[in-house]
Amino acid sequence: MKRVLIITYYWPPSGGSGVQRWLKMSKYFPENGWQPVIYTAEDAEYPVEDLSLKKDVAPEAEILRRKIVEPYSFYKKFLGIKKDEKIKAGFINEGKKKSSWKENISVWLRGNLFIPDARCWWIKPSINFLKKYLEKNPVDAIISTGPPHSMHLIAKELHKKFNIPWIADFRDPWTDIDFFSELKLTKRSLRRHYNLQYQVLTEADKVVTVGWDWAKGLEGHGAKDVEVITNGYDFNIEEKLTNVKLSSDFTMSHVGIVGATRNAVRFWEALGEIIKEDNIKDFSKLLKIRLIGQVDNSVIESIKKNSLENNVEIIPYIPHEKVIAEQSSSQVLLLFINNSPNAKGIMTGKIFEYMASGRPIFAIGPTDGDTAIILDKTKSGFIVDFDDKDEMKNAIIDLFNKYKENQLITKKNEVVENYSRRALAKDYVNLIETIIDTFHSYKKIKK
Repeated sequence: MKRVLIITYYWPPSGGSGVQRWLKMSKYFPENGWQPVIYTAEDAEYPVEDLSLKKDVAPEAEILRRKIVEPYSFYKKFLGIKKDEKIKAGFINEGKKKSSWKENISVWLRGNLFIPDARCWWIKPSINFLKKYLEKNPVDAIISTGPPHSMHLIAKELHKKFNIPWIADFRDPWTDIDFFSELKLTKRSLRRHYNLQYQVLTEADKVVTVGWDWAKGLEGHGAKDVEVITNGYDFNIEEKLTNVKLSSDFTMSHVGIVGATRNAVRFWEALGEIIKEDNIKDFSKLLKIRLIGQVDNSVIESIKKNSLENNVEIIPYIPHEKVIAEQSSSQVLLLFINNSPNAKGIMTGKIFEYMASGRPIFAIGPTDGDTAIILDKTKSGFIVDFDDKDEMKNAIIDLFNKYKENQLITKKNEVVENYSRRALAKDYVNLIETIIDTFHSYKKIKK
């Protein structure tokens, strides 16, 4: 088989969203003639762990691990956080009403000393390790996936040293990510971020991202002709739909992190008003909101403010295989898009598993963004604007009435099958092979 080096920070035992794309994508590379060689961190500080994901590692995969030094132990000690407490994913200070002076200093240090991110100390040791490895164990292509974007800087040096075709894969933007403006960057640090981003975008043989709006954004920062290969789902639809046992309550479930920018304030208000108006029989009694994943303090405050505590259950984390069952058994699946400048391009990985579950999706976000496009293509649900509370109330009441009439029916959707991880892995392999052919043709012309 041909061999591809995949440089990724997130890998089992890591859980959460960051690990899914390349764990699942690489799983199907061997059946397309490619052996994945995974370079990842040992003893990393993951926000959540999920040992059940180890079963998805391709048997043919070669796993290279190297110890990583991260600043989180110093951060915890400085802020008085317990040693075994996990650091939240995303922006380290999100959701607090007022930051302490220690937190402000930590944010400044994170933004200005750790460029591009907190894994920057791993860059040079990784380059040295992989140089020695590649001299004896050549590969045909390199893929780096970020964030963290330090992974791209490792790949950049290897590409330069060995002249191996390189794809920079962006699961999230770099300087356009929603919390970038909150990093308290100096002008010098800001220039450094933009310069490193430009180097990656222009030196990689191909830049890939997960949605069309983000592709435009990366092209605006210097990349050429960015390829879009979306995220997907990885389970048998027929099997899941056959075994679905729907909740008897009117369950509306959200799976994944609900940070401060994903706090759907008008949605909570809409629910609170419907209950307060008491015009819908049994609504308050049957309504069950399930938030599965890390939830920001601001979300909890919104729930309390609208007197929804008795209707909301917060489940910090459950293994991914159990999450799929939760999705399939919920009456409605909630999708909260980040209310941030890059909202149009946000198309979270969970949307594809949502679609494959066959349950109706109720999304809140920009009605002209990438999520809206994919929902329309697959006819899997609908989206309401962040501030359109009246439309949210109408949608909730309509869904509840259909639930009471047993009209929220699971059905097979053949368009959704295009977004299986197996199909997407084949697309990715085709892209790699095209890039390699172009790369070697260009080398011949230069000679």
